This record gives sequence, structure tokens and C-alpha cells, in this order.
Amino acid sequence: MSAPATVTAPATDPPARPPGPPRAARRTWRRALRRDWQLYSLAILPLLFFLVFRYLPMLGNVIAFRRFQPGGSIFGEYWVGLRYVKMFLADPTFWNVFTNTLVLGGLTLLFCFPLPIVLALLLNEVRARRLKRFVQSVSYLPHFLSIVIVAAMVMQLLSMDGTVNSLVTSAGGDAVPFLQRPEWFRTIYISSEVWQTVGWGTILYLAALTTIDEDLYEASRIDGANRWRQTWHVTLPGIRPTMVTLLILNIGTFMAVGFEKILLLYNPLTYPTADVISTYLFRMGFGSSNFSYAAAIGLFEAVIGLVLVLSANLIARRTVGTSLW
Repeated sequence: MSAPATVTAPATDPPARPPGPPRAARRTWRRALRRDWQLYSLAILPLLFFLVFRYLPMLGNVIAFRRFQPGGSIFGEYWVGLRYVKMFLADPTFWNVFTNTLVLGGLTLLFCFPLPIVLALLLNEVRARRLKRFVQSVSYLPHFLSIVIVAAMVMQLLSMDGTVNSLVTSAGGDAVPFLQRPEWFRTIYISSEVWQTVGWGTILYLAALTTIDEDLYEASRIDGANRWRQTWHVTLPGIRPTMVTLLILNIGTFMAVGFEKILLLYNPLTYPTADVISTYLFRMGFGSSNFSYAAAIGLFEAVIGLVLVLSANLIARRTVGTSLW
């Protein structure tokens, strides 16, 4: 007699999980917050700072399109549309100021961006530690000086009886009123900016240089590369992400060129080459009490800065594969 056939129950698929991230994944950030709440609490003050002093003031940009009167509503009295935008676009003084901003911003980027890279590469080749530390300390020191102190030093050095004119007269020349000559202002500003910022800018590049694998240098030496080729093919590609990031950040501040220093150094005689958008809107806003006009100019400057940052980030991502986001 044959054994009865066994009936096998049909296999059933496991019940499908509901869509969305797992429950454990959804609770990960809560656990991290409960575990490290002391660490996260340190971010409260910086976030409040940016909220109060960076984001909330953006609401005031509305007065660029509204008529603002001192003592009235902080958001203006009534809408005027693009009236103030048309005013500064038709003002020849504004376009002179805009040109000065482009020239000073371009010169600052041309000199103050590559020179820290060059100084970092030179310091990286120095093998005497004491000399390296001495050069670093001397180059870093100007960064910690106040803008007011730097401007005062520049004014003292370039005054009619200052050190520079003393050297000029001792060489048989005539004293030059540098701070009253428009043609000298850009040279003075860029020189002081280089002196104050180049040393500090090398810190990030020196830190980036320490992350380069020494095996790459060893392999390049085996292939017969000299120091110049090692720098070109190993060192510069190694610090390229840092270079691109800082370049994008510098382009973002291209239009907001040194407001404080220019305000301290310039005078009505040097307006043709020294007056920039930030100082012009400062005079329009606080000097002439035309806050809506100044707000329109400031909004125009901010929009250009945003476009420059987005464009530089896009170009960097597509060309070298490195970007901020």
C-alpha cells in the first residue's frame, strides 16, 4: 500500500514593509540629539547670530521697492516699484562707482588669492624650522591688527612728512601727497591688503599640504621629476580642492570690497578711483538719509554677488570636479 501523498502548503512572500525609511533610521537623529545634546547646544548661539544679524535683516530689502521715510514704518510707506532701481541705473555716478568696485575687486582677487599659495609653497620647502616659524609669525601678525590701526599706519607712512616722503626727498625728489592723488589710491589699497592678508591666507594651504601622501613624492622622484615638476604634478593637484573652495568664497565677496579700509583711507579728492558701491550706499543712506535708494543699490550688489558665487561653483564643478555643493 502506497503512502499517502503529502500536501505542501504554498510558499507565501513575507509581508511587504511600509514605504519610507526604517523606524530605526528615523529615530537615529533623535538618539544622537539625546546622547550629544551638550555638543549640539554649542551651535545655538551661532545659529541665533546668523538668524538675527544675517537673515532677519533681509526683510529690510523690501524698502528698495517702497518709499521709506524716517520715523515711519520700517517696511516703508507705499510701493514705488522699480523707481529706485531706475534711478541708480540712470545715475552716471553709480556707474563710476560700479567700475571702481570691479577694478578694486579684480585687483584684490588677482594679487591676494595666488600670493598665499606661493608663500605656502615656499614655506613648505624651508627645512630650517626656526626660520620657517619666524617667517610664519611675521607674515601672520598683520592679520591681527585692527583695520583702524592699519589705516593709521598707512596714513602716517604716506603723509607729507612720513617715512616714504622722507626717503623720496632724501633721494633728491619732491614730496608726493599720495593720499590726495586718485591715481595712487589703488596701489596703496592693494599693497596694504596684500601685507595684511597674505600671511594669514597661507594657514589653510599649509594645512592642506600636510595631507598629501609622501609616497606620491617618492614615486615622482623615482620617475626623475625635479622639485618644480613635483610641485606642478603632485603638490598643486593635492591642494586643488582647497584652492577652488577659497576661490569661490573670494569671488562671493568680490563686490563687497574692503568697505572699512576704503572708508578710512579715501577722501573727496580720491573719489574718482576710491569710491566703491559699499561706500557710496553708506553715504547715500546715512549721509543723505535716502535709505530706499541705498537699499536698492545694496540689493543690486547682493544679487551680483549671488550670481558670481553660483557661476563660479558651477564652473568649478564642471571643470575640476570640486565645488562647495
